[in-house]
Amino acid sequence: MEPLLSNLRDKKIILASNSPRRQELLKGLEIQFEVRVNSVDETIPKDIQPEYVAAYLSKLKSESFPGELADGEILITSDTVVIADGHVLGKPTTKEDAFDMLKSLSGSTHSVMTAVTFRDRKRQITLEDETIVTFRFLEEEEIWHYIHHYKPMDKAGAYGIQEWIGYMGVEKIEGSYYNVMGFPLHLVYSQLKKW
Repeated sequence: MEPLLSNLRDKKIILASNSPRRQELLKGLEIQFEVRVNSVDETIPKDIQPEYVAAYLSKLKSESFPGELADGEILITSDTVVIADGHVLGKPTTKEDAFDMLKSLSGSTHSVMTAVTFRDRKRQITLEDETIVTFRFLEEEEIWHYIHHYKPMDKAGAYGIQEWIGYMGVEKIEGSYYNVMGFPLHLVYSQLKKW
C-alpha cells in the first residue's frame, strides 16, 4: 500500500531537535526522518515582542544549521515558549527558577507558542501555533513534588503537559495539545503533505 505522504518518497527529512518529545511526535506521523542537532545561542534580543520569540528562535535554528542542504533534504527546526503576563518563560536554570515559574502559572491562564520552520534548498517557511492553557491553583508541595520527581529543566515554562502536573493541574486548554508538548502536528503534517 502506498504511504499517505508519497510526495516525500524521494525526500530526506532532517529534524534538528534534541527534544525526545518532538522526535516521538514526528514518529507518530509515520514519517521517516533522521535527527541532526546543532547548538545555537538562544539569547533573545531585548526589543523583540514575546509573541515573536518562538518564530525568531525557530528561524535562527534553521539559518544557523551547519552546511548546505542537499537536493531532496527538508530541514525542520522548532521552538516553544510559554508567555505569562507578557513575559517569556524559557527553560528554567535551577530548581528554584522552576518553582518560581510554576508558581507564576498557578491559578492562571497562559499562552504556549510554538513555531516550526521548514527549509530546503529553494525556500523557507515558518508556521506558528498558539494554545491557551489554564492551571488550577497549585499548592507549593505539589510544585516541589513535580520538580523533584520529573524533569522540568528541559521544558519551556518548567512543565510538560503530558506529565503528572498536566494530569492534575491543567483545568482547561484551548487549541492543540501537541502544540503544548512542543510540536503542532496538524501543521507539520499539512505542510509536509503539500511540500
